[in-house]
Amino acid sequence: MNDEINYKTNPLHGVSLKDLLIEVVNYYGFDILFAYLNINCFKTNPSIDSSVRFLKRTDWAREKVEAFYMYEYKNLPRASDEQFELSPRDRIVPTNQIPGEPADLSLEDAERLREKRAKKSAEYHENSDKQDGARQDSAYSKYQDKTGAQKSSRESSNATSTREKVGVDPWANWKK
Repeated sequence: MNDEINYKTNPLHGVSLKDLLIEVVNYYGFDILFAYLNINCFKTNPSIDSSVRFLKRTDWAREKVEAFYMYEYKNLPRASDEQFELSPRDRIVPTNQIPGEPADLSLEDAERLREKRAKKSAEYHENSDKQDGARQDSAYSKYQDKTGAQKSSRESSNATSTREKVGVDPWANWKK
C-alpha cells in the first residue's frame, strides 16, 4: 500500500507563484483581483514582480491568491471543511474533479460580495459585542471586600491603583 499523498491532482502542483499570478492577471486584470481579494499590492502600482515579492513574504495573502486561483480561475468545487483548514498547496483534490473554465467575474459582483461580507462582519461584531458586554457585566459584578461592604470591581480597581501610587504593597499581608 502506498502511504504517500498524491498532490498531482492539485492545480497548484508544479506551478510557481509568478506563473500563477501571470495567468490570473492576464485573464482578470489587477482591478478584479483587488476587488475580490482586497490585497493592496493589486491596487497601488500593481506589477507582477512587486506582487510576487509581497505574496512570497506574506503567507495569508499568498494563500488567499492560491485559493482564488483554485476556486475561481480553475473553477473547482469548494474544499471540505477538513481540507479547507490546510493551505491551498497542501489540499488534496479528488482525481474525479477536473478544473473547469474560469468563472466570469465583474466589478459589480465584487461590490455585492464586499457588501455581503461587510454585513456579515457587522452582525458578527454586534453579536460578539453583546457577549463581551455580558462577560464584562459579570466581571464587574459586586463582591464583598474585607469589611463585608458591597463594592463594584471598578471601585476596587480604583482603590488598587491608589494603593500603588502611595506605595503600599497589597501582598505584604498575605500570610495573615
